[in-house]
Amino acid sequence: MLSLSHVLDEQLRAAMNRAFPDVDGPLDPQLAPASKPEFGDFQANGALPLAKPLKQAPRQIAAAIVEQLQDDAEFTSLCFDPQIAGPGFINLTIRPERLAAEVSARIRDERLGGPAVTNAAPVVVDFSSPNIAKEMHVGHLRSTIIGDSLARVLEFRGHPVLRLNHVGDWGTQFGMLIIHLKQVAPEALDTADAVDLGDLVAFYREAKKRFDNDEAFQTTSREEVVKLQGGDPVSLKAWGLLCDQSRREFQKIYDCLDIRLSERGESFYNPFLPAVIDGLKDAELLVTDDGAQCVFLEGVQGKDGKPLPVIVQKSDGGFNYATTDLAAIRFRFADAPDGDAARRVIYVTDSGQANHFAGVFQVAQRARWIPEGARLEHVPFGLVQGEDGKKLKTRSGDTVRLRDLLDEAVERAEADLRSRLQEEERSEPEEFIQHVAGTVGLAAVKYADLSQNRITNYQFSFDRMLALQGNTAPYLLYAVVRVAGIARKGGDLDASTAQLHFSEPQEWALVRELLKFDAVIAEVEEELLPNRLCSYLFELSQVFNRFYDQVPVLKAEPEALPSRLALCRLTADTLRLGLGLLGISTLDRM
Repeated sequence: MLSLSHVLDEQLRAAMNRAFPDVDGPLDPQLAPASKPEFGDFQANGALPLAKPLKQAPRQIAAAIVEQLQDDAEFTSLCFDPQIAGPGFINLTIRPERLAAEVSARIRDERLGGPAVTNAAPVVVDFSSPNIAKEMHVGHLRSTIIGDSLARVLEFRGHPVLRLNHVGDWGTQFGMLIIHLKQVAPEALDTADAVDLGDLVAFYREAKKRFDNDEAFQTTSREEVVKLQGGDPVSLKAWGLLCDQSRREFQKIYDCLDIRLSERGESFYNPFLPAVIDGLKDAELLVTDDGAQCVFLEGVQGKDGKPLPVIVQKSDGGFNYATTDLAAIRFRFADAPDGDAARRVIYVTDSGQANHFAGVFQVAQRARWIPEGARLEHVPFGLVQGEDGKKLKTRSGDTVRLRDLLDEAVERAEADLRSRLQEEERSEPEEFIQHVAGTVGLAAVKYADLSQNRITNYQFSFDRMLALQGNTAPYLLYAVVRVAGIARKGGDLDASTAQLHFSEPQEWALVRELLKFDAVIAEVEEELLPNRLCSYLFELSQVFNRFYDQVPVLKAEPEALPSRLALCRLTADTLRLGLGLLGISTLDRM
């Protein structure tokens, strides 16, 4: 009920100004959704903080505000008489005819009441970010899924979103890998896909082992990096082939998960690294410490009690992750054509990188590279754990490949579906089975992740995420099928033009739940917590079930049927749209 809350907020502010014209500064009604249904729809708590400056009891202040509200014809057409509760809360209940009008408006609106922002501005969402010559593993799962969902919500709200894949495609590891491949698999450096990515990963491990134990190999690898950075054509060709091969493998995962990304690797920012150093010098932030160029952080100390440095240029003249991230921040906020002209930049990475980003963000802020009013945010997330509470790994102790995890989810969903079809004595075409299994398996993985508060670790369990009961993707997908089926059976009644009338408590409970959708979307946009949307969709399905179990729909009286079918259709549409914003496809049948 976002639009109604905005109207109410304006009416309350006007009433407070009429009641207390002599108060200095703006008056805030502190309007919020009611804490319990019996308190109405909204609660205004603004009387309490006025007690001290006005030297009056909060209930007396609330009574003065209510008196002004009751003289406002627009307010009285929107709400019943306000009720003062407790120490001075004002409880507000929307009139039924206004709630019914809101439902009617949403049925006719393809956005279901989700308003587009009026202040749309470019947003960068930096997520996924695998490393070249390495396979995507379960550690990339959360960044990819969470980042995609946030991008979808921001796009739905009307922001132009640049979905960036900050791929690790530069650095010492390439000198190490190129030299190793020259010696053991030279064909990989001049022929596309001469070895598959799995072999490439094994070669990478072998190269790393040699690098750690062989000083001569270390020296040769570093020389190769210098050649690469200097633009040596042979080195660049080898680097390009490795990047292309990895990129194609990554894209298979993204296609499977229906993820859209624009790749912009670390190498993109190489030309801008010297300007970072110059900019920090100009801002008088740069300090030379043991030959390295650093910025010492304010308010952040090491174990020795001294300020911690962010190193932006090593003593050998080389750059590091912090330098690249600072160059990226400058570019993303810089106005076009020299940058992305973003006004909000969001980084979706594991919480282990929180200190790194806190330091880099502080440096960028002090260098004045973040425009006034712009936002730079780290969206951290916890680990994916096994059911034993430890980091999820294979039986052999290796990190779980993301491809294997997704394949297993689909295989298990297919086995569950075939078992259910057998129990129900149903026969379905193979095409149907493969489509449903693929949709359910991938939805289960996505929803299990997104339904958790991203800040915490979560335990990965195929059994839990594929269950048809509880707060799971299969449960919600089945709810969509069921609700849409009920609406279809109701026939061709045009609920968008029907005059809606509701009388049963279960109807009003569903109406109010449906009307929360816009506020939930706005909340996710602001707080970047997709689990809020998951919780809402699950609660909506529960409220619908209570409505359908206790109130006749298809067998309703003729005068009640259109209104109840309207609720069914709006529920199905809301579930579909909400799941779509989570990156989850829905089904017509299961």
